[in-house]
Amino acid sequence: MNVDGKPHRTIWLKPGDDSIVQIIDQRYLPHRYIIEDLRDHRAGVTAIRDMLVRGAPLIGATAAWSLYLACLESQDSERQLPFLQAAADALMATRPTAVNLRWAIRRVMESLSEVSGNDARARIARAQAEAICEEDVEICRSLGNHGLALIEDLARSKRGEPVNVLTHCNAGWLATIDWGTATAPIYLAHQRGIPVHVWVDETRPRNQGANLTAWELAQEGVPHTVIVDNAGGHLMQHGQVDICITGTDRTASSGDVANKIGTYLKALAAKDNGVPFYVALPSTTIDWEATDGLTEIPIEERPADEVSSVSGIDRRGDLVDVRITPENSPAKNYAFDVTPARLVTGLITERGICSASEQGLRSLFPERDATHRI
Repeated sequence: MNVDGKPHRTIWLKPGDDSIVQIIDQRYLPHRYIIEDLRDHRAGVTAIRDMLVRGAPLIGATAAWSLYLACLESQDSERQLPFLQAAADALMATRPTAVNLRWAIRRVMESLSEVSGNDARARIARAQAEAICEEDVEICRSLGNHGLALIEDLARSKRGEPVNVLTHCNAGWLATIDWGTATAPIYLAHQRGIPVHVWVDETRPRNQGANLTAWELAQEGVPHTVIVDNAGGHLMQHGQVDICITGTDRTASSGDVANKIGTYLKALAAKDNGVPFYVALPSTTIDWEATDGLTEIPIEERPADEVSSVSGIDRRGDLVDVRITPENSPAKNYAFDVTPARLVTGLITERGICSASEQGLRSLFPERDATHRI
């Protein structure tokens, strides 16, 4: 997608230096566009843990590239595998909810266990990281085309009026490698000249909708309006939302979805008002081992200061953190909630749209038998 009119991805090797992986430091958006260098796997750990990068697909890709950097760090071939395993363990501990993290680490580590020698492992790790990124781009483009059909159907009934899409958090290209998940159908619709307007939940406490989704949509010229999190139900009651599309960090095989905190409430409002509620997901975010999202998907709890303070630009143009709660008031910061499958109209995947159920998912992914493990 575009930044100031130029195409960008979210993670890449630094041109002219294959020992450095570069990312966009998303903590500073939309106020500043900063490129961060990852020079070793510890920098990758920090990038994931401290949310320089976020979004399930990008988290997985960053972990893969971090293991490539770990291969470059280890010069003792006899001790390389233990070093890589320690790096993998450190990466695995960064964010518990996004299943792509586990999937990408396992994929890379399994491929590295089959070869020997520093150079060979570095080549394999790089190839795997590059493949994960390229596959994600195609997956997002494909699921975007399937989701586009939903917007096209709504557009025909709207007779030239914009299709109003409500989304929560950021499931755009900043959360993936390119295109995004929930935003992919929106971008394709906009590129094809279909009138579309996006209601962007601010998504407290980190404001990833107001900061990231709005910035993305503005860069692409997509009409949008930022709203406070609790306005979605009101808009649905008054017929101003045609469809909800969100992303997910982990989907249980039952069709339950874990997404940024507040998604469950949007699904409840959509159900009450007859608004279709879709979740866009790459198959890499499906946890085939989890059969009950409410009890089996771990919910990350992040630092309380993300709730008690906000970050923004002051009148002098400085980026500052401002406390918004009483100093002696404790805060709780659950990063995700689980939306039960019964509230989800359908799941948009790279292979098509299915019901939010085990039967629906396995109809699109029949190779995933009941004993499959990721």
